[in-house]
Amino acid sequence: MNAPFDSSAPGTRQTTDTDPQETAEWVESIEGVLTSGGPGRASALLARMRERIEESGGISGPSDPSSIVTDYVNTIPASADARYPGDEAAERRYRAWIRWNAAVMVHRAQHPSVGGVGGHIATYAGAATIYETGFNHFFRGKNHPGGGDHVYFQGHASPGMYARSFVEGRLTEDHLDGFRQEKSRAGHGLPSYPHPRLLPEYWEFPTVSMGIGPMNAIYQAQANRYLQARGIKDTSDQHVWAFLGDGEMDEPESRGMLQLAANDGLDNLTFVINCNLQRLDGPVRGNAKIMQELEGFFRGAGWNVIKVVWGREWDDLLARDHDRALVDLMNSTPDGDFQTYKAESGAFVRDHFFGRDPRTAKLVEDYTDDQIWNLRRGGHDYRKMFSAYQAAMAHRGQPTVILVKTVKGYKLGPSFEGRMASHQMKKMTLQDLTEFRDLLRIPISDAELGKDVYRPPYYRPEAGSAELEYMLERRRALGGAVPERRSKYTQIELPDAKAYELAKKGSGAQQAATTMAFARILREILRDKNMGHRVVPIIPDEARTFGMDAYFPTAKIYNPKGHTYMSVDRELLLAYKESATGQILHVGINEAGAVAAFTAAGTSYATHGEPLIPVYVFYSMFGFQRTGDSFWAAADQMTRGFVIGATAGRTTLMGEGLQHGDGHSPLLASTNPAVVSYDPAYGYELAHIVRSGFERMYGGEHPDPNVMYYLTVYNEPISQPAEPEGVDVEGILRGMHRVAQAGGGSIPAQVLASGVAVPWAIEAQRILAEEWDVAADVWSVTSWSELRREALDADEAVLHERAPREPYVTQRLRESSGGPVVAVSDYMRAVQDQIAQFVPQRFLSLGADGFGFSDTRAAARRFFRIDVESIVVRTLEALALDGVIAADVPARAAEQYRLQDVNAGHTGNSGGDA
Repeated sequence: MNAPFDSSAPGTRQTTDTDPQETAEWVESIEGVLTSGGPGRASALLARMRERIEESGGISGPSDPSSIVTDYVNTIPASADARYPGDEAAERRYRAWIRWNAAVMVHRAQHPSVGGVGGHIATYAGAATIYETGFNHFFRGKNHPGGGDHVYFQGHASPGMYARSFVEGRLTEDHLDGFRQEKSRAGHGLPSYPHPRLLPEYWEFPTVSMGIGPMNAIYQAQANRYLQARGIKDTSDQHVWAFLGDGEMDEPESRGMLQLAANDGLDNLTFVINCNLQRLDGPVRGNAKIMQELEGFFRGAGWNVIKVVWGREWDDLLARDHDRALVDLMNSTPDGDFQTYKAESGAFVRDHFFGRDPRTAKLVEDYTDDQIWNLRRGGHDYRKMFSAYQAAMAHRGQPTVILVKTVKGYKLGPSFEGRMASHQMKKMTLQDLTEFRDLLRIPISDAELGKDVYRPPYYRPEAGSAELEYMLERRRALGGAVPERRSKYTQIELPDAKAYELAKKGSGAQQAATTMAFARILREILRDKNMGHRVVPIIPDEARTFGMDAYFPTAKIYNPKGHTYMSVDRELLLAYKESATGQILHVGINEAGAVAAFTAAGTSYATHGEPLIPVYVFYSMFGFQRTGDSFWAAADQMTRGFVIGATAGRTTLMGEGLQHGDGHSPLLASTNPAVVSYDPAYGYELAHIVRSGFERMYGGEHPDPNVMYYLTVYNEPISQPAEPEGVDVEGILRGMHRVAQAGGGSIPAQVLASGVAVPWAIEAQRILAEEWDVAADVWSVTSWSELRREALDADEAVLHERAPREPYVTQRLRESSGGPVVAVSDYMRAVQDQIAQFVPQRFLSLGADGFGFSDTRAAARRFFRIDVESIVVRTLEALALDGVIAADVPARAAEQYRLQDVNAGHTGNSGGDA
């Protein structure tokens, strides 16, 4: 018996049935549809009715929690399938060519002469129809009047994209034979996966690091809307497509950002999840059903969900399934069984699937085993895929996910289809190739196949063939080639010197942390009339900690829904203010999302031809440590922008403890070749570094503008000096400059310090001169890692057939007054030790190695032996090792300064938010 309509269910507006007669008529109508069209047609009508009510604002979220997961059938019933507009015969022919070339390309890369560089045959084979439906009818290229779509291709499917580009004439046979041989086949090498940095005119988005593609696609869709809201570009006709794997959806990043897409109503975004039910080594959900799980997850997160489970061959069976026996069987069969069925035979499926219920067995009693075997999954039926894509494009108010059921290794033969090991299988036997050729009807003879089993021929028809011309015409109609990356962009006028003047004046009688100095620089840049509107401040939920709440009232926080509530701090000067045209991306407690937003904004110069300059400010411990993989993907996509590690250092966060004391981020950052890392001590250094960063990225003269500037800034207030007359700007930018030349003492030494440690070194310089007759020069090392990179380049000059030269750090220290070198920072010693081999004198370092802890700054610095007196003792130790002073002097000094007593430390001061 059907349950009565409950008008008080969550999400409905009425509390009583005001017209029972009308309700009865509606129920009678549905009963009629159930009789004539079955449950599928009734569900489709109810879904459309619900959509209409949602469009009017009458429902928000599912009114019946039990409806969050629907039957294991297609969301769009056969009666509602869209008419397929293409030439099915032509598309089938060239889809076969692409399938062949994709498999052959990977197979040829295993030739003994190559050495077997690997590759993936099965992923694209199972997803070919999914992609080809998009290529033929949906993916718009850069020449499209609307600007073109953004497509995130599944990384392991890259052979299919290369194979299509070969048929289109974009790539040659030499290119395909250069698969995974980027240096050994220079000029023709193809990267293994979508890597924009390695193939910069082809790939647009890197996706093979699982979970980052879904996350970045969401923020790309948001960035498209942001560009329009800010009046920079009309993106209303651009769509973001992300092709993902069902196993990939287990990554936390794959699911963790779904609420943003729903909250922002990103109906310019479609996820297509290839549900072949397999991970790399086995079933995704052997005992359960991943499509049903994902449907519930996405629908619960506020997404529109479309399932494409079965191909058209199932339509008749489902239409005759009046008692739902087949649907119930589909609902109850676990994925592990479905995977096994596709690795067996039609007879096996008859016995072990349909045979489980006499009613379903009767449905197929007239089917041959071959007919049962050819009951396709929905992801291999281009009509079903077209209907799903068209419905996704037409849907408004929500992002859409299309869950598509496929077979991994489809049409590759029994050795591949649905097999557990298909992801690791890289090559085919002669029999596999022959059967594959016959199935696809590729016009290649047995003799050609037999010449060299490792080098079966590629296939591309003669120019002018009807199918090829149709294929190329479809791409022309859709705006040209996909994938394609362009890097031509609107030129911008950078801020002039006035924007940096305030930072160069110092803090006068007051004290200011470098975090505040940077906030002032950014404020001036945001005010710049030429490019200030292109700067995108990205801040997790710590703006007030960083002193950046001052931006709220003027720049405002981006929210496509505007500010619709009464803010609790509305009477304050620095009140929280959201706006549909806001400039700040205030991403919440979400570092991974912040890097995705940073990537989308920092690549806008290429994806849209309109530069945005992201400035991502984070709690420094939670930057590279937590999201290093995302920064690597940002580097691969050639992101440009600034990342600011605020609250930097292991000891500056007074009282915060182990998980906040950052002693290693510069070291992590140094592993990313696209990160230019600086640890400045003073505001005037910051001013020159920031200006240099803008010039490098968008000044148009640097040979490598595709970099991210990582600046560490501290929350500890210090006296900020004004910029000295004749300051060594080159030294600041190259990594080191002398900030205090020895003014007393007769025994030379050199102290190198960075960031917040520079004032300690200057105080140590005074003590060394007054108490130990040591004349120590103090250098501010603005970048240990840039000094090392330049030194490594000099060190390898001969290997690269260049003239030998001395590293910059070596040159500068040779110019000094001499003596041993002591290096110190608020980071672990390995940060300073990066330059050790290039220092011409004795080199000793001090650093905050080990775990952080909660205490005062002074106690922490004494504990780690990086405070003023520790610098003094370490310098004396270096001099003793050189034989310049007596061997017992360092020990006497350590005892005099009570280095073993953490309560005797006094380096640093209080103040600064934690």
